Amino acid sequence: MPTRPRNDVRQYDDLAGEWWRPDGRFAMLAWIAAARGRLVPPAPRPGAILVDLGCGGGLLAPAVAGKGYRHVGVDLVRSALEQARAHGVTPVRADVTRLPLADGCADVVSAGELLEHVTDRPGTVAEVCRILRPGGLVVIDTLADTALCRFLAISVAERMPGGAPRGIHDPDLFVDPAVLTAEFARHGVALRTRGLRPQVRGLLRWLVTRRGTAPMVPTWSKTVLYQGVGRRLE
Repeated sequence: MPTRPRNDVRQYDDLAGEWWRPDGRFAMLAWIAAARGRLVPPAPRPGAILVDLGCGGGLLAPAVAGKGYRHVGVDLVRSALEQARAHGVTPVRADVTRLPLADGCADVVSAGELLEHVTDRPGTVAEVCRILRPGGLVVIDTLADTALCRFLAISVAERMPGGAPRGIHDPDLFVDPAVLTAEFARHGVALRTRGLRPQVRGLLRWLVTRRGTAPMVPTWSKTVLYQGVGRRLE
């Protein structure tokens, strides 16, 4: 593959064949998407809309199928959006800091494995909250701005066979959970966060066999990967 700068969106075109491979470079993204999907409740009304920011190849789709939402996926990567469409996602090619979506249109906004990639985090949070309906739910997961996270996500994961693609993250963009909670609070969303990690036995089995999955489970520590859930004030 060509050498790209860190956090270069063109890497996702280079890796387009990895999205749905259970033994591929994005396998952990699928496990995280499944955990994120468990936080999404059934649709509160007919015609409810779930906006999936940074949807990639549509990995959230299986986890929310049957919950009653119109699943709208937003991403910059055309090759990823084509795969998302094939999995029932309505694709929108757009920058998450300038969404072509109406105020208050979304019953749920998902921002999974996105915020550690954006260079304008306050602008992205503002857009998440702008499109969220009063009483609507936001669900996020992202990487923490800690030395341990930088070590595991960059020094370890990028050197592990079959691990994260080299250069996929810029550690300078990792996100302090307290800072993120404060940013959402400024827009009327009370975000609650908790740590997330792969089940150890499942991860070891996958690393050895490249088969099955490693379920993601909650943890007290938010020093590496964490989830957040919040509602916009009515």
